[in-house]
This record gives sequence, C-alpha cells and structure tokens, in this order.
Amino acid sequence: MKKTIKQLNFLLLIFSIPLVSWAQTSITGQILDEKGEGVPFATVMEEGTTNGTTTDEFGNFGFSVSKLPTTIVTSYVGFKTNNQEITTATNIVITLVQDSFGLDEIVVTGNRTKPRTILDSPNAIDNFGVKELTRSGQPTIDKMLTFKVPSFNSQNQAISDATAHYDPADLRGLGPSRTLVLVNGKRKNQSAQVYLNRTPGKGEVGVDLKSIPTAAIERVEILRDGASAQYGSDAIAGVINMVLKKNVEFTTFSSQTGITSEGDGFNFASDLNTAFNIGDGGYVNVTLGYYKQNATNRPGTPGTDDPGAILPQEIQWQKDNPALGMHVGQPEMEKKDLFVNMAHPVGENAEFYSFHGFTTRTGKSFAYYRAPYWRPDVRESEFLTRKEDFVGYQPTFETAIDDYINAAGLKYDFKENWTADLSATYGANSVFYTVNNSVNRDYLADNGTSPTTFNPGGYRLQNLIGNLDVTGLLTEDISLAAGLEVKKEYFTAYEGDPRSYYKGGSDSFAGVRPNEAGEWDRNSIAAYAQVDYDITDALLLGVAGRYEDFSDFGDNFSWKVNGRYKLGEKGALRGSYSTGFRAPTLHQRYLTNSQYIIVAGSNEPLLQGTLANDNPAVQALGVPSLFAETSKNISAGVTYKFSNNFYGSVDFYQINVDDRVLFSSQIGADGDDTSTNPVEQILEDNNVVAVQFFINAGDTKTTGADIVLNYKNYSGFGASLAANFNETTIDAITTPGPLAANGYNIFAREEKGLITNSRPKSKVILGLSQDLDKWYLGLNNTMFGKVTVTAPESGGEDQELASKIATDLIASYKFTDKFSLTANLNNIFDVYPDITKASTNTAGAGGRFLYSSEVQQLGQLGANFSLSLNYEF
Repeated sequence: MKKTIKQLNFLLLIFSIPLVSWAQTSITGQILDEKGEGVPFATVMEEGTTNGTTTDEFGNFGFSVSKLPTTIVTSYVGFKTNNQEITTATNIVITLVQDSFGLDEIVVTGNRTKPRTILDSPNAIDNFGVKELTRSGQPTIDKMLTFKVPSFNSQNQAISDATAHYDPADLRGLGPSRTLVLVNGKRKNQSAQVYLNRTPGKGEVGVDLKSIPTAAIERVEILRDGASAQYGSDAIAGVINMVLKKNVEFTTFSSQTGITSEGDGFNFASDLNTAFNIGDGGYVNVTLGYYKQNATNRPGTPGTDDPGAILPQEIQWQKDNPALGMHVGQPEMEKKDLFVNMAHPVGENAEFYSFHGFTTRTGKSFAYYRAPYWRPDVRESEFLTRKEDFVGYQPTFETAIDDYINAAGLKYDFKENWTADLSATYGANSVFYTVNNSVNRDYLADNGTSPTTFNPGGYRLQNLIGNLDVTGLLTEDISLAAGLEVKKEYFTAYEGDPRSYYKGGSDSFAGVRPNEAGEWDRNSIAAYAQVDYDITDALLLGVAGRYEDFSDFGDNFSWKVNGRYKLGEKGALRGSYSTGFRAPTLHQRYLTNSQYIIVAGSNEPLLQGTLANDNPAVQALGVPSLFAETSKNISAGVTYKFSNNFYGSVDFYQINVDDRVLFSSQIGADGDDTSTNPVEQILEDNNVVAVQFFINAGDTKTTGADIVLNYKNYSGFGASLAANFNETTIDAITTPGPLAANGYNIFAREEKGLITNSRPKSKVILGLSQDLDKWYLGLNNTMFGKVTVTAPESGGEDQELASKIATDLIASYKFTDKFSLTANLNNIFDVYPDITKASTNTAGAGGRFLYSSEVQQLGQLGANFSLSLNYEF
C-alpha cells in the first residue's frame, strides 16, 4: 500500500511539471523615463498577481507572468504609476512619466479664468494630496492642516462651552471669520455657533471643518492671498478649497485607533470610499465615515490653596480632590459622515454634477466644577444631598451638531474655449444644547426643587446660493471669467425649555429666552469679472472686480490687480494688491443670550449677557448698526524650481483690516456706588451683571512672510521646510461717545491680546521622509512660536510662553500593493505649553488650569499614538 502511494505521488509530480511550465511565461524589458534613460529599482508587477520584480541599475527587468497578453503595473517614487498591456515576451519598453511635483501641479483656486500650474499662478497657492495629510496621524482635517500648513492654526478649546466642539481655525492669525472655505469651488456655509468664550477667535464665526471627512477629499488647495474680488465676503486672509474625490479606481477602507500617553483620549475612526459608473461616462463617489473620541483631562491642582472653603467637609473635599473636580481637555465626540460626489455627461458638450454632504455628531464637554463653597444655597436646600455630604457638582455641556452641504450644477461648453456653469448650493449647520448634572438656583430657591437636565435651545444657520459663471478666451492671450451670484441667508435661535431660562437660568448655560428666539434673514446679489492677459510668455497681468449688495447693511466693491513674471522656465516673480471685505454675520447682528462665564479676578463664574447689535439699549450707547469690514492686501514673492526635485518660494504680505467687528469687553458697574450712570441703568434693566455687544471698532495690521522649500529625489527621499512669520498689531479702537464719556474701555487689553498674541507669531515645519519598496518612514518637527498670556486691565503680569516643538514619527508598511499598516507616534517627547503663572491674573480660576485657555500653540494632548490600516479592493 505504501509503495502504491509513493508511485502515485511520483506520477503527480511528473505530470505537474509541464503544467507549471505551461502556466508561466518569462518576459524581459526595460523601464525608461521621458528622456529615454533607464529607471533603476522601479517595481514591476503583473496585475492581480504576486508575480513581479524590481529593475536593475539600468532599468532592465525580467520575470515570469501567468499569461499573455497581460497587464504590467510599474511604479516608482516621483513617477506616475503605469498600467500597460503587453502582448510579447521580449523587448518590452515601458516609459514612466514624471509625476507632478510642487510647481508643476495644476490648481483651480485663486484664478477663475482657467486652471494654471502653481508656477504659472500669480498667487501663492499650496496643494496637498489627502495621502500627504493623513500621514500626519491627526484625526480630523483641521488638525492635519495645523501640522502641515504653517499659517493655519486650530486647536481644541478646553472649558469653553460650545466652542469646545468647534475649534476655531484661521489663516495668518486673522480669525476664523476671515478665511473663506470652499468645497469643489462652492462656498461652504459657516457654523451656527458664535465663539463667545475667551479663546482665539472670540466673537467670531467660522466654518465647521470637522464636518468635512478626510476620506472624501482628493486634495486641499490653499490660496494665501486676499480674494474678495473673485469670491466675495470672508476671503481676506485666504481661501481653502476642499476638492472631493471623483471616479477613483479602487474602493478604499481605512481604520485608525489611538490613545494618549496618559491613557485617555482613546479614539477610533473608520471610513469607506468607493466609486461606481453610471450611465454612459458618469460616476458616483461615495464616502462613509465614523469617528469617536474620549475626553482628556489636564487640570491644575490648587487643592487647599483655592479660597472660599470654610466648612470641614469643604476643606476635606479640597484635600481629597486637589484638581477640585475639574475636567480640562478635549471633549467626548462621536461623528458620522456621508458624502456623495457625482457627475454625468449631458450630450456631447455638457456635464451635470452634484455633491452632497451630511455630518452629524454629538459631544460632551465639562463646565467648571461648582465647588461646594461656590454654591451654599444649593447646599442649604439639601436638594442634591444632605448638607454635610454636599461636595458641589459639575455641569456637562452636551451638543448635537448637524451639518449639510448640497450642490448641483450644469457645465456647458457653448463655444470653443467657452464654458458656462450654472449651479445652486444649499448649506446648513445647527447646534442644540443639553446641560446635565446642573440646577437652576433661582427655580430651586422659589420652588424647593429643580431639574438637573435642561434643554437650553440651539441655533441654525442656512444659506442658499445660486451662481452663474462663464469662462473663456477672448483671444489666445486674454482670458475672461465673469459671473453672478444671489444668496439668501437665515439665522434661527430656538427657545429653550422654560426652566432652562427661568430667572438666572440653568447653572453653566442659561437657555434661550422667548425674546431671544427668532428667525432673521438677508439677501445679497453680486457680480464679478476677471481678466488675465498673457502679454508675453513670461509676463501675466490680471485684474478682477466684484460688486455685492446686502439687504441689511449696504454694498461693497472690491478689486484686485496681480501679476507674474517668469524667470525662464524655472521661476517666477509674483505680486498682487487687492481690497476686500467681510460682511458681519447674522449671528453677530442678532444674537442675544445669557451665560455663566469666568471673569478675570473672580474664581466663581458670573452671569453675563450679550445684547443684539440692533437692541435699542445697545444703540442708545452710540453703537452703530454693523456694517462690512474692509481690507487692503498687498503681497509679493518669488518661486523657483532649482531642479526637477527641488523648489522653493518666499512670499511677503501685509493685510490692513478697517472697522473690524469686535466682541466688546464686559461692560459693568463703574465702581461708584453713589450714582447710577446710563450704562449701569442698562445693566439693571436687563438683570445682568455685565453686558457685551458686537461693534465695528477695530483697525488692525498684519504683516508676515511664508517660506516653502521642498525636495524629493528618485530614491524616495524627501525633505520639506515650511515656515510662517506673522505679526498683528491694533492701530485703533473706536469707542462710541456715550461710553467714552462715562470712562468705559470697550476693548480691554486682555481682549486685545486675543487678537495680537493668542496665536503663534511663527511656525516652522521640518519634514523628512523615505519611501522604500515596502516601507514609508517619516519624521516631522513642528515648531510653534511664542505666544503671550495677556494680563487683564485690572492688573497682573503678561507671560510670554516659550516656543515648543512637537516631534512626530511615522512608519508605514505595505504588505501588498493594496494593504498597508501605519503607526504614528505624535509629540513623542511629551511636550506641553508652559504652565500659566498665577501672576498673570487671568481666568485660570484659582489654578484650575495648568495651561492657559486663552492662547494656543501645540495643544494639551501630550504624547499620543495611533495605528491605522488601509485596504484597497
């Protein structure tokens, strides 16, 4: 029997030899570049198999394939991947085309006449592919840009109510209101939330960047120049254009998880991007995303140093809880995304396109812990616990945020070199609040009981925009873009439940009262034109103008001139001068609310009121109706391609903003108890201890420079250096007559500090990378420059916080061409900002904050680690 089995095995082996031989065909050839030179060490694979090899030092290759004809996939760093069908076994020649790198990349932002390469553009533009951004290991697009773009800043805002769930972001430190965000070239709606707490961007409104999933993005283009003459309001500091993925070749699934070195802040993300064909030549791209993060906590530990504790149990509570119950850090968050981008030809000369995005997320942050000695009335009521057991309480601030963007349009080539684009865009953002683990102290005092959960209401912002854009060539050298835009905006404040606004309201965030609720709207209509003239191959001059009329404040005309002069084929000089504007938002005009905040010099949160700009009481103080900010931008720079692998640019800029909309300081009692001045009377009439309002009152000047150097060679090594140096000064603050007459300072020095000192005055990013056959290794160092904690008007010492460097390591391994695993070690040296000194007398709330909440550098996460996988199929 054993002998029979051996004989059968031998026969099977004999018969399998020719089968293997017949199934494999040896092929040979050479991989060349566009100059006809061999490309060494390129990867050559048979598609759909593991058959493959790498070229020798002369670009030659040889290996066996499963069949002929077949498709050969060739790839190498710095070249576009080549898929080529072969039908013969010998003398195969495959030519690789150099991939666009740096100045040769084509961009569409900043020039509405026609796409140009970065080298050809008269404006400073950055272009980042999604792969480059995701390698940062950061969880959301705003954080990715923070660690990639020197002039862009966004960090989590701890203990700042709803602001903690949005994270204000801006370019060049000019505030979130002055950066325009586009999706596929269409205006993205702003958020429903006004940032009212003492954080960078206080009093402003920005775009909710967390609502755009990274998995849906193909690339991000950033125009570092004023562009109101082309795009309208908000484009003072620059424009960010998120370009969505189109008809991708593969379905991509990715998943990531991470945690901090402190063991908190656990996060998990998963997303899927795919595309499929529809009809004849159409496509649909779909992205599904999910993200969840846990909270972090980095509080101070004042313990028994915190004043106010008298009773034995209060002192013992301080000893047992030196952090005094505080939670200071990133909030909890859960987010779900659905994005669709699609297009389909209509006849031979037209294309219908549309894209749709929906993001919903919930979050939970923490208000100040109400120390037992802060709330003796709640203790005495014995509503929560017995008197002797009362240890205070910590309200939570919870949000439900929805964001939508929907656009549809038709592009039509109606004449040779002429295209018309008719589109409609609808966007909306809403936020609704829940306050838990709290009480309404006034309701408790009057009724002996109180809810502990409140629904304080919420806000919604919507816009509907119609655009008609026409582009074309007047002559071979003169290109034209012109268009019309109509826009309708809505802002809605939703009333909270009655007990949330009863008298003083729920403790931490009082609900929206009936007289504060309502819906407001405005219309605007705009027309623009842009002409570019290529006078010679080297010299380009352009001019643009835009007229826009708003129903609530009037009109504006902005214009721009720019130019570019090529330095041969490798470099260019560029420059521009423009005027711009920013329309005050509906929030800033109509918002009225009350909330508990920390006032400098007081450890305990106090009730503060914001009155609408059109409130008769505010206007009685001489505060005018809000109108448009205006700006003057000038920039000049040079860019040069030293070789196919190395390029650089330097750009200088100055931006003057006049009549900047400010959120005033708290206006309260003047300290004279013998008389009541008109301002004090307004406070009494509105039952608040302090009032704030929005006003056109600030003139600022921002100057700076951007430096970019990029190098990448054929062996896979890359190096980049990007830097921004930025300085903002306040030239004037205009105080209305009645307030000035009564000695009021409407914008105290601590408020000025949020504009001039809260963002780094410099940021330098040094990146090194090595792309190997299977491995990608990266080292990034991001230096966040100095910021200053500004002491309040009442006294204290300013504290300059030293520059900090975050060092990140990235290692990625390709198991196959379709499956990879990436590890990110971010801030590996566990660097934190300098600890805030008590001598600053800022809102540190008795040492409850180790790090200032009023300035931002690299954040308060410390070292953190993540692991991600990416699979294509």
